[in-house]
Amino acid sequence: MPPVDLKPRLEDIQKRGHDRVLVLVKALPHVGKKHGETVCCAGVTAEGRWRRQYPVHYRRLETEFSRWNWIEYDWLRPGGEDRRIESRRVQEETIRCYAKMAQEDRSRFLEKVIVPSCDAAAERGQSLALIRPRDTRFSWRPKPEKKLLAEKAAYRRAASQLSIFDAELAALEPCPFEFKFDYRTADGRSHQATCADWETATTYYRRSKRLGQDAALESMRKTFNEDYPARGMAFAMGTHSLYPKVWLLVGVLRLDPPPSQICLAL
Repeated sequence: MPPVDLKPRLEDIQKRGHDRVLVLVKALPHVGKKHGETVCCAGVTAEGRWRRQYPVHYRRLETEFSRWNWIEYDWLRPGGEDRRIESRRVQEETIRCYAKMAQEDRSRFLEKVIVPSCDAAAERGQSLALIRPRDTRFSWRPKPEKKLLAEKAAYRRAASQLSIFDAELAALEPCPFEFKFDYRTADGRSHQATCADWETATTYYRRSKRLGQDAALESMRKTFNEDYPARGMAFAMGTHSLYPKVWLLVGVLRLDPPPSQICLAL
């Protein structure tokens, strides 16, 4: 399938507009002075063009949509330091959520978006990319106590600043572990990345409640070192507005190869 045409179009330079996007990324909640608890979401349009949605308030939208949902929203062009062409300042009250894409349709739809590496994406002017990692190795380590305490304090402050209508919502608990991936890209280069994917952290939360900490970690080891690589995995990568040359791992996707690739492999 030919690559997506990323030449600037009207919606890339205009100051406001409307998008319909398939959600692929919900990054870990961030606590900021201006917007409180927010997440950066990202996805692709039906034409395969990346869109970054920010800020989206985590508590408002925690259960409203997730990965693989189609959403629509009105947007404004971000100001300040964010000059990334995919970025959109979402008008949160306009967000509408629709059905999830069926699993059997995902790989075929996203093949046109996948690039060999982040360097290849940067050469095309992208600050978001989807890659197929090779020789992946998933691992974890406890967060430094100082960092964990700082995150807890930030979440408590954010919870205390909620309106009276949100009073029943408790402070978020930061994940006590950092999850990492070692991997290679199609150009043969080796990389290591700390996972900033909210859904990976949520996997730990859910499994630790059901299985306990050690069993949850072992279960995740099997998922990300055995199950996903065997069936199909993709990484969503993105840059920070302040560090445009630093690529972060913002989404770990189960993405089976399309049938045509499976037949070729056989």
